[in-house]
Amino acid sequence: MKTIRSTGARAAVVVSALALALTACSSGGSSDDATASAGTDYEQPASGIPSSYEGTLPMPDPAQAYDNPQERDAVEDGGTLTLPIGEVTANWNAFSTDGNTAYMADLWQFYQPQLWTYDVAGTPTPNPDYLTGVEVTSEDPLVVTYDINPDARWNDGTDIDWTAFEATWFTQSGKNEGFNPPSTSGYDSVASVEQGDSPKQAVVTFATPFYPYQYLFLQLEHPKNKDPELFTQGWVNEPHNELAAGPFVVDSFDETQVTFVPNENWWGDAPKLEKVVFKQMESTAAINAFQNGEIDAVEVSTADNLKVVRDMDDVEIRRQYGTQTGVFELNGQAEALKDINVRKAVVQATDVTQLSEIDFQGLDWTEEPAGSELIFPFQDGYENNMPEESAYSVENAKATLEEAGFTLGDDGYYAKDGKPLEIRYTYFGDNPTQTALANAFQAMQKQAGIKVEIDNQDSSKFSDVILGGQYDVVIMAWSSSDPYSYSTSGSQLYSQVYPPEGSNFTFVGSDEVDELMKVPGTIEDIDEAIAAANEAEKVALELYGTFPLNYGPEQWAVKQGLANFGPSGFKRLNFHAEDIGWQS
Repeated sequence: MKTIRSTGARAAVVVSALALALTACSSGGSSDDATASAGTDYEQPASGIPSSYEGTLPMPDPAQAYDNPQERDAVEDGGTLTLPIGEVTANWNAFSTDGNTAYMADLWQFYQPQLWTYDVAGTPTPNPDYLTGVEVTSEDPLVVTYDINPDARWNDGTDIDWTAFEATWFTQSGKNEGFNPPSTSGYDSVASVEQGDSPKQAVVTFATPFYPYQYLFLQLEHPKNKDPELFTQGWVNEPHNELAAGPFVVDSFDETQVTFVPNENWWGDAPKLEKVVFKQMESTAAINAFQNGEIDAVEVSTADNLKVVRDMDDVEIRRQYGTQTGVFELNGQAEALKDINVRKAVVQATDVTQLSEIDFQGLDWTEEPAGSELIFPFQDGYENNMPEESAYSVENAKATLEEAGFTLGDDGYYAKDGKPLEIRYTYFGDNPTQTALANAFQAMQKQAGIKVEIDNQDSSKFSDVILGGQYDVVIMAWSSSDPYSYSTSGSQLYSQVYPPEGSNFTFVGSDEVDELMKVPGTIEDIDEAIAAANEAEKVALELYGTFPLNYGPEQWAVKQGLANFGPSGFKRLNFHAEDIGWQS
């Protein structure tokens, strides 16, 4: 599933179930090829590159975690970790479209159940704090049986049992009115969720098989969340500690800051940190705060910011291929963009290679043009699924418009039936790279006779703007919540289920795409499922509602000694928050 993020950190970031945000790797080649292209033989240590290193930053090894992995005995008891966050999303229910942002996903890691953990490559393992066993107990029909940790309980004192699985299916299947799940994929294939040998055993029976089944029940909902009013409105400005069950609880919060402290009711390993603080900051404020010692880590997304942290003492730079994809979203409800020919011309007039050069300038990062919003270049089976006719060409863009009845005026812009062709480009925050991207996009479209108005919004307005469809064209990012986007996220991104019920922020779709996107989840063989996803995405991208920009790095600068935190591929998506701390 995908979650969305804004583009404030990097040009490629936005909001979703995928959570708004998704990024992959560079060229998709081997780590040796990547290192050679960066012009250095230096290898990044697992703890990160010391700021004292003066050479070219190396491309990362896709199989390596760069989070300073340490055993708990090597981590101090106590201390505070202070981090920046782009937005404290108003709706704290990450199971709803309104709360399905990458920012909320970061907060949920600390205080809500995380039933599975991943290694760097995305291999899933049941989290023993919640699950003592998971077994396929029948192939036909597909039945999966979950054994729940006897000690696991919600903070209100009730046991975490089979009813939590049933509640999660109830709200996420799309079969019950009053709920707005970001994606129903997989949950809509379940026939029943029942008690097994005891309340601590959940038996999930599928009406039609769904693969991989490990995608389902990554997290759980408290049974009280089956109330539609609570689900959709009751989490607005309310984190509901009592409906949570993780190593931390929310101690205080507002739209500018969230503070976590250890959960007295937690049955697992005690958190190493005594406090975790998230501060809402624009990117410029964040880099200044890091430089002044006000925060302990910061995402480094521009050459200027990278220079700042490389001039600091006792700082480590941790970089890995990200698990988010920067995408353009073209709002098919916007007057000008209702015409597929206009959307196609916008794509043809956009030089994604030049935009990526702007995005990655000074970062020692290179990658091929992006070709998928579902599969990362470092994953087996990745293909470039963009239509051949979408390739950058000003002349082709003009021809597309003229064939659709547009006429080029003396002012250099196209019009039809007396209406000028004009679109609005929205971006968020004060990141200079984002401003440069906006100006470059405007100039590109002008060459093709398309007038662009630039609309700059505060980062804190990201969810309001995106979820409200208040844009014509926007760059955002889809962030993966799991390694299974090829199977789980196609319907979320491309189907005809639009906000507020769904997550297709283009408002563009077709019956054919809807059917094709259901196919990968019915195929157990991973290679065959990915092939089906590629074929479905090729058809979806021909509607020109969205197209991928780039993947790029996940890159952090951290104070030296921060343990078990940082870019680590899919491992970072479901981690053990109780193990984060300061190295002894």
